[in-house]
Amino acid sequence: MALPQTELRPMGKPILRKEDPRLIRGKGRFVDDILLPNMLHLCILRSPYAHARIRRIDTSKAEAAPGVKLVLTGEDLAKMNLAWMPTLAGDVQMVLATDKVLFQYQEVAAVVAETRAQAEDAIQLIEVDYEPLPVVVDPFKALEPDAPILREDKEKKSNHIWHWEAGDREETDAIFREAPVVVKQNVRFQRVHPSPLEPCGCVADYNPATGKLVVYVTSQAPHVHRTAIALTTGFPEHMIQVISPDVGGGFGNKVPLYPGYVVAIVASLKLGVPVKWIETRTENIASTHFARDYHMTAEIAATEDGKMLALRVKTIADHGAFDATANPTKYPAGLYSIVTGSYDFKAAFVEVDGVHTNKPPGGVAYRCSFRVTEASYLIERVVDVLARRLKMDPAELRLRNFIRKEQFPYRSPTGWVYDSGDYEKTFKLALERIGYEELRKEQKEKWARGEFMGIGISTFTEIVGAGPAHSFDILGIKMFDSAEIRVHPTGKVIARLGVRHQGQGHETTFAQIIAEELGLSVDDVVVEEGDTDTAPYGLGTYASRSTPTAGAAAALCARRIRDKARKIAAHLLEVNEDDVVWDGAAFSVKGLPGRSVTMKDVAFAAYTNVPDGIEPGLEASYYYNPPNLTFPYGAYIAVVDIDKGTGAVKVRRFLAVDDCGNVINPMIVEGQVHGGLTEGFAIAFMQDIPYDADGNCLAPNWMDYLVPTAWDTPRWETDRTVTPSPHHPLGAKGVGESPNVGSPAAFVNAVLDALSPLGVEHIDMPIYPWKVWKILREHGITE
Repeated sequence: MALPQTELRPMGKPILRKEDPRLIRGKGRFVDDILLPNMLHLCILRSPYAHARIRRIDTSKAEAAPGVKLVLTGEDLAKMNLAWMPTLAGDVQMVLATDKVLFQYQEVAAVVAETRAQAEDAIQLIEVDYEPLPVVVDPFKALEPDAPILREDKEKKSNHIWHWEAGDREETDAIFREAPVVVKQNVRFQRVHPSPLEPCGCVADYNPATGKLVVYVTSQAPHVHRTAIALTTGFPEHMIQVISPDVGGGFGNKVPLYPGYVVAIVASLKLGVPVKWIETRTENIASTHFARDYHMTAEIAATEDGKMLALRVKTIADHGAFDATANPTKYPAGLYSIVTGSYDFKAAFVEVDGVHTNKPPGGVAYRCSFRVTEASYLIERVVDVLARRLKMDPAELRLRNFIRKEQFPYRSPTGWVYDSGDYEKTFKLALERIGYEELRKEQKEKWARGEFMGIGISTFTEIVGAGPAHSFDILGIKMFDSAEIRVHPTGKVIARLGVRHQGQGHETTFAQIIAEELGLSVDDVVVEEGDTDTAPYGLGTYASRSTPTAGAAAALCARRIRDKARKIAAHLLEVNEDDVVWDGAAFSVKGLPGRSVTMKDVAFAAYTNVPDGIEPGLEASYYYNPPNLTFPYGAYIAVVDIDKGTGAVKVRRFLAVDDCGNVINPMIVEGQVHGGLTEGFAIAFMQDIPYDADGNCLAPNWMDYLVPTAWDTPRWETDRTVTPSPHHPLGAKGVGESPNVGSPAAFVNAVLDALSPLGVEHIDMPIYPWKVWKILREHGITE
């Protein structure tokens, strides 16, 4: 049962979300709700070709169209040195195409008009003469010697972007040479898209009178966007204000800087009035940053009794026309080396090669920490392959190979230091809750009757926080985060943070953290985010980094305030500071609990009655640079039944047992788990963005790229264990992305387990009914 916000000592309690009253009443304020005087509208002309030379662009008819105020092409931007912009990976990307286009729906020209309808009509009048060029959409073919070179702007005349590796190749190969059992599996994690409910968009508002540029943008990282805008345009950063109002979902899609933002800013600078750009659903899916598209091969070396010895992984990553994954000099494959998962391997070697193709740019995370979902999916699939090879129960194989509780902190063979965990405890809880032994008995009975029932297991270790300064950066900026807290004379608090929520409940959870640290109620605390003029500099919300970084910053900032408050309390109590104790609700005299003052008493005194040598006021700031990432984990079990007549897979039960360390608000955690599981379900069974040989996107909208409804979504069962992070000030780890990381493998393993009597070893996602139906018919199975 949810509790009201007036609850004291609110940490760990299901406090009602403070955000919900305005959102469920339709009172949220999103980018498309921004209406400014004299505002114009921007639409973008996009290429119908995936690869073509641009011979000529004629904009004369569009310029003469009703309501049109400005038409821009790549040549116009080139004169301003704005034809290209940096990506967060250190690559560069065309804003508006100049010499050629590299993917279908690439931005070619833009029209600004009085109304959106006028702008949409006018872009149809722009005439572009294209010379089609050979298209390559297969990353393996892109690496062939005779493949067309896509990025002619680069010195390196190759479609190969980078090679990245982790672990010890020689040690791993040596173990494989001697291992009695070796299994190998090729796995593809298909190209998917975050597809948030609200597409990307912005309103750029340059004021010629003040020289200030205000950009309203649906952003997960407002300060990063401000810096990127300054670096791209040369506009002084202190004269740029980025405001991210309510964000209708992000999931990684709203971290990058997009060409539409730059074009809107240029148009506002040229015209001196606000310019709005809001993309369509097709533009969002077909041109903004995708996720996954990894072609993976994994091998496990093991003993005959099931001890896993070494892991070897080779991967080709399709990054489309422009690279936009993690920092290219350190972690171009992101956190993919977490691929050893929850298992105690002696050695591992992982290598990834990034490749350009004629597809939209990307490499962005989709509710995961930079390639963790691909890594988790791969290891959990190949562990099941090993279990089948050894004729061993997949649960028993996992139990034999987990990292043991006493091994933490644990250094993985690829270099990560896991902070804490008790994998066996969490997994056994999942087995008990689901009734694993009884389900196996039921399965045997169904198989004997010719029915197909499957039980799929996925155990995973996530890696979140993005993270320590020594490991990650964006645009060269280290991955700290920040909080500023001000306590007013009446004991009411305003807190500003450098992250930006998109549904995670920051206004509630961060208020709980601060209220807990200061002995106040959640109602006493207002949390603000998303305005670079008021919030301290932060790196934004993605990779489940809000609680691990900004949550820590909020706690430590509040503790700074409490340290000062202790001095003022000593003055009010007329005792030495060493004699003052804090019990979570008030300051009292040691040994005399009846003599006490509350934080509200101290707050008033901070402005009216401070002792000598103490500055008036009660406020602080804190920039938290985490010593390590955090490592939440979980055990997921899916139970499915297959309809022999249609091939449809029915998810009968799904249990998710998570361990995200200490929990701030269990109701919000459960909501995050439900949302992530739903996205994992969609990826496993519904979502794929395929391309034909000419580079045409075959799923550019929600008619073809499926989003699950409440009718489609299974009923989720959840539970948790608690293993605090030893280095986080709250012992918290983060949870928002874990269910998306862990669930796809559980679904797929369940389907393959159901089909195991037929000898089926692997099916690539999404597992459409027709794929299952075809397999059943190939084996003579009919209704």
